[in-house]
Amino acid sequence: MSNNHSVEKIGGTSMAATATLFDNVLIGGRKDEDLYNRIFVVSAYAGMTDLLLEHKNSGEPGVYARFVADEDLEGWRQAMEAVRRAMRDRNATLFLRADRLAEANAFVDIRIDAVAACLHDLSRLRSHGRFCVKEQLMTVRELLAGLGEAHSAHSTALLLRDRGVNAQFIDLTLWDQQDMRGLDDRIREAFAPVDLATTLPIVTGYAGCSEGMVRRYARGYSEMTFSRIAVLTGAREAIIHKEFHLSSADPRLVGQHKARKIGRTNYDVADQLANLGMEAIHPGAGRGLRQTDIPLRVRNTFDREDGGTLICSSYVSDTPRVEIVTGVRHAQALQFFEQDMVGVKGYDAAILEALARHGAWIVSKASNANTITHYLSANAATVKRVIADLQTRYPDAAISAQPVAIVSVIGSDIARPGLMTDALQALASAHVPIIAMQHQIRNVDVQFMVDVGHYDSAVSALHHALVEDGTNMTEDRRAA
Repeated sequence: MSNNHSVEKIGGTSMAATATLFDNVLIGGRKDEDLYNRIFVVSAYAGMTDLLLEHKNSGEPGVYARFVADEDLEGWRQAMEAVRRAMRDRNATLFLRADRLAEANAFVDIRIDAVAACLHDLSRLRSHGRFCVKEQLMTVRELLAGLGEAHSAHSTALLLRDRGVNAQFIDLTLWDQQDMRGLDDRIREAFAPVDLATTLPIVTGYAGCSEGMVRRYARGYSEMTFSRIAVLTGAREAIIHKEFHLSSADPRLVGQHKARKIGRTNYDVADQLANLGMEAIHPGAGRGLRQTDIPLRVRNTFDREDGGTLICSSYVSDTPRVEIVTGVRHAQALQFFEQDMVGVKGYDAAILEALARHGAWIVSKASNANTITHYLSANAATVKRVIADLQTRYPDAAISAQPVAIVSVIGSDIARPGLMTDALQALASAHVPIIAMQHQIRNVDVQFMVDVGHYDSAVSALHHALVEDGTNMTEDRRAA
């Protein structure tokens, strides 16, 4: 394929705002050939994956969680019917023509009935007691995850056809196939017959493949599909459509009128944001785009005329500046003290092994002669299990943990003279006590560890001092 096309991903909240999505993104005033040379990878409509798996934030059980719990035979079936109702309700808001609505609903019913039949068979096996279906649970999770994207991609393709667009529904979900090839092979096969000059592909964000998308990437699977499609088709540009601009801070903390669109940055900054859990792009997805030198643009679905923020490998700000202030509101500082550590190897590796075993995400770490501290994006229960493991192995060590908040100042080049002094003065003026801080030599980020209760005020104070003080105004206007 030629590299004059874009590959664009649409998030769940943007998908749910269907009228705006069509006006600003999918159609956006385009006609004839201008509608094409674009590939759209879509997420499930907002809230649908929560119903299928479990709520991303609250943990409220969906179909998968109810099936795993197996509290009663009807629990997961009731949850599945709730998904069917939600999908049909969504269709009712999208399709005015009775024949199109019937077609969309028939698609939903076929997919849900097929997956429900699989779960029913597994339930029967599990009820016999001598069969262990535990190893099949991840397959169940994969099947369920794909339902949401299949629904949204199919409906979007139908709606586009009703508007005279030659849209093609490309289903990567592997819902009824035995073949389990790799992700790249599945993408190549799907796009081999597609003429991008005359066809607008609407692609499921979930792809069934031998790697297991949910197993490897959790809820970030749609970004991996998007990234691999961009890489394998040689896209000119990759675009993510979100419900917000990639801004200098959370507007809810610093105020809508104070937060600024970043405009330009690089993949190094995107990596720092991913490490903090901020949804710019999944680190695995960003890696593929960076390695093939495909620029990534993050656009606001609700701001049609704005070009968004462009992320590329080579960009460095003309003058040193802070681009974003963000962080982790709830983190844990795991401190490992062993007086006999000096000159002895192996402690660091043992701690990392325990953290990996319990799935604790490391945001950053620090060490001196006899102490190693890891700052973790993990809950207290997970950290307690890590401490118990390490204490068994090192009974003489003093191992403790405390809740902290991490506030990070990030930019492609933040080597501005006086930045650290300004930051410390800002935190002091806001009466934010600093527990610890990290300043890396590469001058891409500085992290301040503060009390959890001071997170909001720390972000606001640092944003005011380092972004709003006028230092960045010239470049901000140019980036916009």
